Amino acid sequence: MTDADRFEDVVKTRREESFAEFDDQHRGLFGRFHHALHATPSLVPLIVLVSALAVFGIVLGEKFFSPFAMTLILQQVQIVGVLAAAQSLIILTAGIDLSVGATAVLCSVVMGQFTFRYGLPPVAAVACGMAVGTLIGAANGWLVSRMKLPPFIVTLGMWQIVLAANYLYSSNETIRAQEIETEAPFLQFLGLKLQVGGATLTLGVVLMLVLVLVLAYALRSTAWGRHVYAVGDDPEAAKLAGVNVHRTLMSVYMLVGFICALAGWVMIGRFGSVSPSATTGVIGNIQSITAVVIGGISLFGGRGSILGAFFGALIVGVFELGLRMSGADPQWTYLLIGVLIIAAVTVDQWIRKVTA
Repeated sequence: MTDADRFEDVVKTRREESFAEFDDQHRGLFGRFHHALHATPSLVPLIVLVSALAVFGIVLGEKFFSPFAMTLILQQVQIVGVLAAAQSLIILTAGIDLSVGATAVLCSVVMGQFTFRYGLPPVAAVACGMAVGTLIGAANGWLVSRMKLPPFIVTLGMWQIVLAANYLYSSNETIRAQEIETEAPFLQFLGLKLQVGGATLTLGVVLMLVLVLVLAYALRSTAWGRHVYAVGDDPEAAKLAGVNVHRTLMSVYMLVGFICALAGWVMIGRFGSVSPSATTGVIGNIQSITAVVIGGISLFGGRGSILGAFFGALIVGVFELGLRMSGADPQWTYLLIGVLIIAAVTVDQWIRKVTA
């Protein structure tokens, strides 16, 4: 390389650095804030969560920040938190799963019925419940990936099928907490409590936290995670880049089915009993989608984080507990959550529009 070539390279580099510096200087506070939101999607729900904690802390005082209140929030959101983690994976691929709640309830019923009807050891019954959840996820994934059916339609139909199968298989029979505690306490394993510095946590809460951290790492630091984002952002471009779209979607839907089974096990630990008519089968889908949307995961796929969905679930829990402790009408909770959902989608559209 000649001296002239070296000089030209240096000039070109200096010019690019100058333009970058000029752009940063003139981006302004608003531009830098927008860039931060685009680079860190979980920042918005984190800001909302901290603000909600601060407001309720000021209004309610120390009792809101007591170990009991903080752990109560975690215990209230443990089921929704696990389902939100599952829903996040589907929405990151630009899909949606309306069957997560029903799948969780069916898996809990399978765990209970296999133990008490067929006499299987509780450990084996729990494993069978995990297998059923994974198979349901595989069926959803195959219909979406191979048959090219819309995820909304597939999971809406699966929701109805699983709900019907749940009632038909169980004959709408509830297994009471006393029976489980006496004959098969392992089914309630995730309801065991731990004392952590004055706070009381259940193993279900610990499972939720570990699941969120593991999925966050997998999505951020593994090839599989990059493939999930790529498929959600543009499946055709991902295919051209060498990503096996079918295998990625199948892995996501099967993992989601497995996580729903975990949520079913958490339900048994949380409520103590196995009930085919648990409300999670109906409202779990909406609750998980609410947490994901408030958590900043884009419904268009390819952008967001599991941590954001976790923050979204905590936001709902904080509002519910804070309003209850302040003696407000419970309907205010629904009103505020509705406002947060619309605001979250508006912020997502703004980030995408400005970025484009």
